[in-house]
Amino acid sequence: MPNPAPRRQAAAAFVLVTVFLDMLSIGIMVPVLPQLIKSFVGGSVSAAGMWTGIFGLAWGLAQFIFSPIQGGLSDSIGRRPVILASNFGTGVDYLLMAMAPNLWWLLVGRVISGITAASISTAYAYMSDVTPPEGRARVFGTMGAAFGIGFIVGPAVSAFLGHQNPHLPLYFAAALSLLNFLYGLFVLPESLPRDRRRPFCFKAASPGGAVKFLSRSGQVLRLAGMYLLMMFSQNVYPTTFVLYAGYRFNWGMREVSLCLSAVGVMAAIVQAGLTGMIVKRIGERRAMFIGLVCAAVAFLGYGLAPTWWSFVIFMPIGAFGGLAAPNIQSLMTGHVPLTEQGTLQGANSALSSMANMLAPLVFGTVLSAVTRPEVSRMFSGAAFCVSGLFVLLALFLSFGVRQKAKATPVTEPEAA
Repeated sequence: MPNPAPRRQAAAAFVLVTVFLDMLSIGIMVPVLPQLIKSFVGGSVSAAGMWTGIFGLAWGLAQFIFSPIQGGLSDSIGRRPVILASNFGTGVDYLLMAMAPNLWWLLVGRVISGITAASISTAYAYMSDVTPPEGRARVFGTMGAAFGIGFIVGPAVSAFLGHQNPHLPLYFAAALSLLNFLYGLFVLPESLPRDRRRPFCFKAASPGGAVKFLSRSGQVLRLAGMYLLMMFSQNVYPTTFVLYAGYRFNWGMREVSLCLSAVGVMAAIVQAGLTGMIVKRIGERRAMFIGLVCAAVAFLGYGLAPTWWSFVIFMPIGAFGGLAAPNIQSLMTGHVPLTEQGTLQGANSALSSMANMLAPLVFGTVLSAVTRPEVSRMFSGAAFCVSGLFVLLALFLSFGVRQKAKATPVTEPEAA
């Protein structure tokens, strides 16, 4: 009997490349979008902060509605077509935003991006299909590292291409997403066998259905609440950092991009190099707890940092905060049947989308309030402090988490 491991590893590699390219495109957007918004509102940091929140609300709302639908579709028709359709749509959308002549056109582009950019939940379901249960925390950490590496390269690309023209990085992101689609079209195999698919139910795939699905188990609901709080807190970076660093430290796009790249390097080291080792030694629950503590300390430190170098000191601690989310997700998979892993990841994506919808509005409003001329600059990090408080709430919930043994079989991906 042939050894199935190489085939499984190849399938996992395809998905990791897909996630990396998706995250690279998002990493490119993080420094560029606030600058574009700022250029459309007359250069005001306070106004740009408020509009950045509105953009985040619109993007998150679109994801909140469509992410569960994608998760349900992936359980019905397979992971491969959902991932490919999302990649194609994302590429077309970046072209639309690159050509945006005004703020409203750009806003429409972000809404479309929210609809099409929900393939990450399906990618997580794909990895659940082909990964042994005991290895999922490590694999989810590796996927988180792909996210981090995207933030290493993406902001650097923005600094290089966007220095003269902020639209060029968007064209580059469009090309990457469309190349990603072509790559997957030819080489990405299907991971969900036909005998494990189930009919699509729109009611179950709606946001309300996703919440009901997560509510079936007290432990899943607790973990889901923690995941929501973590996703909410992490939104403080893409929502406020570019405008905050320019306001507080007088940083331009180059300095911001280098800092974001450094954050990505540290996140990649922790999530790809250390997560599996830490989980193997102390278990998922304890690793999650360490991640929550580090995230809370880092966010509060960011908010209270009086200088740029004191801000940077907390970045390595924040990198270990990356232990939290992948272990929360891995713990959740142990409480959900094999046939509903796509639904679970779609529901998780809906939670992430809810955070993406609400957090930018909250953090953007806070930033707008503390960057008014009459407010002292020492309060300009208030959004990071708010983020830290949400992590502390997740830490409180973590004391009630119980780990369940996983005995889920692993399947082989079909031929492309």
